[in-house]
Amino acid sequence: MTEKTLQVLPSDLNETALRERLQGRRIGRTVHVYPEIDSTNSAAFSLGHSGAEEGTVVIADSQSQGRGRLRRPWQSPPGRNLYTSILLKPPIEPAVAPQLTLLAGVAVADLLSTYCPGSIRLKWPNDVQIEGKKVCGILTEMRTSGHGIDYVVVGIGINVNIRKDDFDESFRNLATSLRDETGGRMLSRLDLAVGLYEHVERRYARYLAEGFGPLRESWLQYARIVGEPIEVIFRDELQAGEVIGLEESGALLLRDDDGREVRVLAGDATVKKK
Repeated sequence: MTEKTLQVLPSDLNETALRERLQGRRIGRTVHVYPEIDSTNSAAFSLGHSGAEEGTVVIADSQSQGRGRLRRPWQSPPGRNLYTSILLKPPIEPAVAPQLTLLAGVAVADLLSTYCPGSIRLKWPNDVQIEGKKVCGILTEMRTSGHGIDYVVVGIGINVNIRKDDFDESFRNLATSLRDETGGRMLSRLDLAVGLYEHVERRYARYLAEGFGPLRESWLQYARIVGEPIEVIFRDELQAGEVIGLEESGALLLRDDDGREVRVLAGDATVKKK
């Protein structure tokens, strides 16, 4: 399929304005803004390797090699969406690092709920939806040494001003954007970025102070999935059952048709129609 050429929109990601609005924040204490980059996650990962401080953020107007979970490509045209990565250094074990994906999802849901109240839903493990259509994807990567975490990079991509007709044809019925869900009005990506970092900072501070419990409760509230029958496909294997909870590791807990409790660590989850 030939890639569609999109009208070039002026960038609203002003680095000076972003720095001023994030002054004194834990998330966004150091800001790197790029007109174009291969991947914000790759840049943030390199910064982490060079010793960048926690709270460093990378944001780009466009990505040439945007990617999601399982190395899937992420459509990243200029002037339309929010592409950003956040560097964190949490004092947690690598086994529970997936909690940070859930944390980012909750923070995004907090943010988007101010634009589309009651319509936001989290889809395990890393998607945010509006009325069943994907509006945000999250990619978490980490570097470890010994038995600990050196740093974690949380990449977040939010469809902001892209229109339905601008999506690749294969995604048009599966994805949406804030613009399409709010009556077609253009939204400020700068405002969204600042709001996102504020929500991540608030959720992260509570997570460090109180642990996974409050975060799990918030995630389950946004997911509205407990008691639902789902199917999870991973590497051509199907796991089905009723959702009974969320484990500390971030694994989804199911009860299968034989009444056995099953832990699901990865895959694409779909709620079955009753």
